[in-house]
Amino acid sequence: MIQLRVKERPTEQIRQEIRSARTFSAHYNAQLVVNDYWQIALEEGCDCVHLGQTDLDSADIPALRRAGVRVGISTHDSSELERGLALKPDYIALGPIYPTLLKAMPWPPQGLGRITEWKRRIGVTPLVAIGGLTVDRLAGVFEAGADSAAVVSDIVKHPDPEARMAEWLAKAEAEAA
Repeated sequence: MIQLRVKERPTEQIRQEIRSARTFSAHYNAQLVVNDYWQIALEEGCDCVHLGQTDLDSADIPALRRAGVRVGISTHDSSELERGLALKPDYIALGPIYPTLLKAMPWPPQGLGRITEWKRRIGVTPLVAIGGLTVDRLAGVFEAGADSAAVVSDIVKHPDPEARMAEWLAKAEAEAA
């Protein structure tokens, strides 16, 4: 999966980013997940969106479902989890698991114990761990119960992002085996 995370750009630029990301994802047979911009994703025929809690205030979940769009939802505390689960998401994201550099977070790091708790609460719904993840932390994230791990900074801030991505893929494959 590849998530397109673009912030604070004009609508037409967002639309073009989504179109480019769809082409790129299709070329590599990867699932594109559009972050936040559910209306444009719907208009562009995308099939997966990721919504934060504030996005849920305006998102037309029934319209997304009618179009066959899968929905992932970010959660950070119990009330957000309950809100998210009520919408029957295709996955739940929990974070930050560790301190993160990507953005300032009003929540403290959740830790591995919270992954285990969330997985128990959500059952078969896939759980995505996010925030402060590194290749070295991946095994613990999976052992705690996460089904997937989302990473940004550990790859894009690495001196050799392509090599770091290869490390991530190799480690994830080894953990899945």
